[in-house]
Amino acid sequence: ADSLAALVAAEYGGKPYSGVIYVFRARRADRIKLIWWDGTGLRLMAKRLEQGTFRWPRIQEGVMRLTAAQLG
Repeated sequence: ADSLAALVAAEYGGKPYSGVIYVFRARRADRIKLIWWDGTGLRLMAKRLEQGTFRWPRIQEGVMRLTAAQLG
């Protein structure tokens, strides 16, 4: 979790302790990791699909923004 938070801050100029959920997808698109600050600490969630891949929106300006529905 700390490494991903450092990546968010250094490479993307994000604020990992702001409560925003940051999502990282594996190249094969069958795995994702989410990191966010819940007010007491960093939370990390990982998910791997047994079949299929995650659908991913287009990248705009180096960042992908997901709606709540897309994240769900």
